[in-house]
Formats: sequence, C-alpha cells, structure tokens
Amino acid sequence: MKLLRVSPSPHMRSAKTTASVMRDVIIALSPALIWAVYVFGFRALTVTLLSVAACVGAEALFCYITKRRQTISDLSAVVTGLILAFNLPVTVPLWLPVIGGAFAIMVVKMLFGGIGKNFLNPALAARVFLFLSFPSFMAGSFAAPDAARGLSPFALSIGLDGVSSPTVLSSIESGVDKRVLVDMFYGNIGGCIGEVSKLCLLLGLLYLLVRRVITWHIPVTYLVSFFLLCFMFPRGDDEALSFALASLLSGGVMLGAVFMATDYATSPLTATGKLIYGVGCGGLTVFFRYFSSYPEGASFAILIMNTFVYYIDRWTQPRRFGGGKHAGK
Repeated sequence: MKLLRVSPSPHMRSAKTTASVMRDVIIALSPALIWAVYVFGFRALTVTLLSVAACVGAEALFCYITKRRQTISDLSAVVTGLILAFNLPVTVPLWLPVIGGAFAIMVVKMLFGGIGKNFLNPALAARVFLFLSFPSFMAGSFAAPDAARGLSPFALSIGLDGVSSPTVLSSIESGVDKRVLVDMFYGNIGGCIGEVSKLCLLLGLLYLLVRRVITWHIPVTYLVSFFLLCFMFPRGDDEALSFALASLLSGGVMLGAVFMATDYATSPLTATGKLIYGVGCGGLTVFFRYFSSYPEGASFAILIMNTFVYYIDRWTQPRRFGGGKHAGK
C-alpha cells in the first residue's frame, strides 16, 4: 500500500533542483567561455578557474567554520565564480579574482544566510567592490584580442603598456563603423572576458529559455528599454540607429540582462514585477552611461534594482482569493 506524504504547503513538486538549474546556467555560460579562451587565450581560462575555485573554496570554508551543512554541491558557487570572471578583464592580476570570489561568497551571500537569502547579486557586488577598490586594474583600457593571446596564463600580473587599448564603449559617441558592429556582435573586440561575444550570450539566453530556467520578461524588457532610450536620445555624431546598436553591443548590457538581472534570489517573482524590474534596469543603465563618470552602467543599475525587488514583489503580488477589502467582516 502506498503511504501518503504529509507535509506543510505548498504542495507543488518539481523534478528541478538547485543543482540542476545551476547546471543549466553553467551550460548556457559555456559558449561565451569557449569564445573567451579562443579570442583572449588561455589566460582567460586561468582567471575563470581561479574565480570559480575561490568561490567554491570560500563557501566550503565558511560552512566548515560556522558548522553548517556543506552546500557547494548545489553548484551555485560555481555559477557565481563564472559570472564574476566574465566581468573581469583578462589582464587582471591573478590574485584579484580570488579576492573577488571570497567577497562575493562570504560577505554578499553567506553572511545573509546563503543561497536565496542574499538581496544583492554576489558576482555583481564583487565586481563593483573590485572596481571601486582597484580601478587601475578594472577600468579604462582592455587588451585587444591579438595582444591578449600572447599573455602568459600563469603570470601573477601583466604590464598593461603596449597591451591594452581604449574600448569601443569609451569612444562610442564618436561613431562606430558598420564593420566594427559586426566584430562587436561576434566578439572580436577588447573587453571583459565574458561580455565580448553577443552571439554566444544570445545562444545562452536561448538555451535558458528552452530549458525554462528563466522567462523572457527581464532580458527582453531590459534590452528593449535600453535600446529604445538610446535610439530616442542618441549622443555624438552617429545616426540614432547606429548609436543605439553600438550601445547595445558594447559593454556588459547583454551579459547583465541574460545572466545577472535574472538571478532568482535578486529578481521579482511575478511577471508584472519582472517587466517593471527589466525596464528599471534598462533605464538606469542609460542614466549611468549618460550622466556618470563610468562609461559602463549595467552593474550599478542591476544592483540598485536588486534593492527594490522586495517592494516590487509587494506591489505586484496577485490578489488572494477571497482577500477583498471587506473579506474579514
């Protein structure tokens, strides 16, 4: 005779686990990682492996010290390490992803209770922490693909003279050639490790949508609102369409929209909330690019919207059945 399972609500069950969801995210990130190794050389792989190892090690160490159940098997620390590495230039010193990984896990994730309880995206918070703490390594110029391929995978630090060059993002207002737009789409440009190939990021988005790991609401509204604002309010000498396309294909907007703004713990639960959140991310990214001293605004925009998720969920939560104004009377 089959025994009934008695448990508190909710009673919906799913075959998906945290590990299976994170495994799908890792698969979705793989095309961008493979391209990064191809275009930047094996130093990109070294930085990525160090970032992942730092995140996994920090979580294991924190659980050991605090006598908690080990949670590294859920693969969330691996995903955090990958996304953090994707936000780093290939020329960073090898100790930088280690510091960033430890900060992301210990400070932003585990101190708030672990996976699902953090109110900021750990990888993004670590990226901003590194950006503000070590601006000479994180901002300004990035290695072009031809120069990056010759970098030593294991050199502790890299001299930037003769290796780095200004990014497309920093000179976007001067106009971008149509051939450069093609390179920006495929990823044959300088930039952070995981952000350069928009084609690979779109393949990852398609995979996550097919696997129903995420929905379309956040990435589509983020990218569409960002594009429309750039198109309606272009800057520089280029035509509006070219400026908007170049803005969309430069920097970390695509990476942020697909893999960081959609983080379960730091994004809204309702469909309406996701739309509001996506539009907010797109609008704030344009605001930071236009009016701040930072040419890239995606990280700051997403982190700010992370802090509004609680309120967005409260404003957009569905009405409970029988929960009318005078239901209790």
